Amino acid sequence: ASMSKRQRKKLLKQKQWEEQKDLRRQKRKEKRQKRKLERQLKLGFSSEGNDRKRMRREVVPSTLRLIVDCSFDDLMVLKDVKKLHKQIQRCYAENRKAFHPVQFYLTSHGGQLKNNMNENDKGWVNWK
Repeated sequence: ASMSKRQRKKLLKQKQWEEQKDLRRQKRKEKRQKRKLERQLKLGFSSEGNDRKRMRREVVPSTLRLIVDCSFDDLMVLKDVKKLHKQIQRCYAENRKAFHPVQFYLTSHGGQLKNNMNENDKGWVNWK
């Protein structure tokens, strides 16, 4: 079974993308560390910890509850499950930073979504 030139190109690109995954990850990590260092230098080491603590103290939790129902998992294609995962990550992260964080729940969390989160975001098990 011979494949078209376009399919061959696509396969080759995908293979290169996969092979460079670790390199990209490493570059991102270096970039993050560089930014962290710059931040520390700008703030001075002593005040850095206190800033974050002071910020956390001002937080007043909201009485609102936000519940994401994940029970429609089996009706979704993987692409949409991955998008949902990204949206959930974003909501969680923003809520953590908020001055009035809501109580954030995931219900019927299982199936494709849980598998995807276990593969790509192992830290979710430590979420508060």
